[in-house]
Parts: sequence; C-alpha cells; structure tokens
Amino acid sequence: MSGLCIAHFHAGYARREVISDLSVPLLPRGKITVLLGPNGCGKSTLLRALAGLNRARGELWLDDRDLMRLPFAKRADKVVYLPQSLPAGVHLHVMESIIVAQRASGGRAHAGDEEAVMALLDRLGIAHLALRYLEELSGGQKQLVGLAQSLIRRPSLLLLDEPLSALDLNYQYHVMDVIGRETRQRNIVTLVVVHDINIALRHGEHVLMLQNGRLIADGEPERVITADSLAEVYGVRGRIERCSLGLPQVLIDGLVARPHNI
Repeated sequence: MSGLCIAHFHAGYARREVISDLSVPLLPRGKITVLLGPNGCGKSTLLRALAGLNRARGELWLDDRDLMRLPFAKRADKVVYLPQSLPAGVHLHVMESIIVAQRASGGRAHAGDEEAVMALLDRLGIAHLALRYLEELSGGQKQLVGLAQSLIRRPSLLLLDEPLSALDLNYQYHVMDVIGRETRQRNIVTLVVVHDINIALRHGEHVLMLQNGRLIADGEPERVITADSLAEVYGVRGRIERCSLGLPQVLIDGLVARPHNI
C-alpha cells in the first residue's frame, strides 16, 4: 500500500531535540491523518521537519522515494507545508498569489490557469475574494487562501498546521470537508494538526497522538481517542459517547492533573 512511512525519526533544533525516535509504519494515501497532542508536544516541529524546514534524521519514505535524500527543492515539489499564518507584506491579489504558488512548484503558464484557480476558490467558498489584496483579508480568509495556494501545487504530501484556528464553526466543517474531498480525489497523504478532538473524530480517518515528542498511539480515531489516552496525554477526565446521529463525540468531565505548561 502506498503512503508515507516514518522510521526512527528525530527532529528539533540545534540545542534541543523535540521529536524522539518516531516510527509510523504507514500514513495512507487518500485519507486524512490528524495529529493530536497538547501544546508543546512537537506537532508543529514534526510538520516542519517532514517538510525539510527543521533539523531531522531518520527515515522518511513517500512510496518508494526516500525524502531525506532529496535536495530541498525536489522535496518541495512533492511536499507542501502550510503554516498557521501566511507571511506578511505580500502585496498581491488572491488570484495572483495562487498562480504564483502554482508556478513556484513547476507548473507552466497556460490559458486555463485563471479558470483552475477560480474553480478551486469556489470549492473553498472564497471565489468572491479573488481580486482582493491579501493584506485586506481577515485571519480566517488568509488561512483559506493559504489552503488554496497549497492545493494548487498538487502535492503528494500535504502538511497543514492548524488550518482551522482562525475559522468560525461553519468554515471549520466546510474546510475539513474540502480537505477530505481533495485528499481522496487526488489520492494524497494529508497530515493535519487540530486541537478540537471532536473534529478529529468526525473528519479524521487516521490519528497520531503525541506527548513530549513521542508517539503515544496511532490508528483509527476511535481506537486512539479513548478515556485512557485523554487522561494520559491531556490530563482530563473524558468519555466518548455517541450523539443522536450515532457519531462519536468527546465529553470532558474534569481534570486529572494540573494544566500543562504552555
């Protein structure tokens, strides 16, 4: 089965290792993998390291390609990382910024560029922003534009660091639906950091749970997100119950430990 395999992976900074000996047999193509864990556990560091932006060592295989041996530019052709916020000071229209992202990943200019961009913006529900400047947008709108910039590059591995953090409830569910649909249609490996565990249960098809830079559990959401793992990783007393539609949801009843250092 094709996908992303991680073996004995270490990542961090010059004087501090954050991710320690992480091994995941397979993150499958065509499915959303959700990365969970408390603040400071290494989620963002892991995404940046997978994209080649942080110090890292170990094995990182995408299908039959060893990403660790690829030059950064070659890795960037296959791996797209979307941080929590877009860089400031870019004076471009939304449409221009997405076309620039497409060209930066090796896409050639052709007559259908604008149509493809507008179709993508329409799927994200932001076609009306096409001619607005980036600096005029709200934080949530910028996140949606960043997602469009990422998807237009047609990655094999898509890394999204808290893409819902500035979005209201309507857009959170809309964007997760879009991410799921694009992931399935393009058959890509998608790894998403979220803080809302109910979103992980509702939209995730695979879950990695981290604590202190180490993998605590991985697998199907309902096998990973349990009362025991919530207590161990988040320090809360929680339970998973099914709503009237039969969908699992997390209910928190209290704390079993002091709040984690933030």
